[in-house]
Amino acid sequence: MDFQFSQGRVPLLVSMPHVGTDIPDEIAARMTPAALKKADTDWHLRELYGFLEAMQASVLAARWSRYTIDLNRPQEDTNLYPGQDTTGLLPLDTFHREALYLPGQAPDAAEAARRLQRYWLPYHQQLHSELARLLREHGAVVLWDAHSIASHVPRFFDGKLPDLNFGTADGASCDPGLADAVMAMARAQDRLTLALNGRFKGGHITRRYGQPKQHVHAIQLEMCQCLYMNEEAPFAYRPDLAAQLQPLLQQLLSAAVAWVHR
Repeated sequence: MDFQFSQGRVPLLVSMPHVGTDIPDEIAARMTPAALKKADTDWHLRELYGFLEAMQASVLAARWSRYTIDLNRPQEDTNLYPGQDTTGLLPLDTFHREALYLPGQAPDAAEAARRLQRYWLPYHQQLHSELARLLREHGAVVLWDAHSIASHVPRFFDGKLPDLNFGTADGASCDPGLADAVMAMARAQDRLTLALNGRFKGGHITRRYGQPKQHVHAIQLEMCQCLYMNEEAPFAYRPDLAAQLQPLLQQLLSAAVAWVHR
């Protein structure tokens, strides 16, 4: 399978497009040692969000590494943040500007088209299909796009990133009432720092599928990895830290589901 999927019963789909670690052998053979470390993975989100099964939420998690193809970029490979440095649909370097491919081995346009069909399209077909099913059953649905990133990435932002970074495409991807409900829950605690539509406003999935007028409401959460894991290789999961974060994550998602059922 090209992804892991579990079908839930509540109007919530959690998408994890950057948790994948697999790189096809024929691609990996052309890559650098830096690429094969897969440092830019959204590590351990399936474990961190392990409570979703009990919530009866639908979950879609990628198999393929973002170095194979980035599922959270548009197929046209347009820049989601014009004027800012970003990585593309088929990244050529890591977040720290290390080359992903050996000299002369970068993919060409024909290969990009093949990867779109083989690796990108199946994930998006499943995403679209499950959102449509939940919408038919419930009349409205929340798409939660789950991400994580190292707390310091000078290429993309100065200093330390806020702990929890919510994105609603500047309000375009979800009803303001839903955003208010989620942010009220987030602000009820004072341990973690927050941002809404700051450096991370939501990627392609949030912007493409969030259609509040059609009752599909999308929110992206980009969180600092130091909240639940070690940010240095081998990128170990920290159950002790995760246990401090998971209750809040569950409260945020429960608030989103409650808003749909209001």
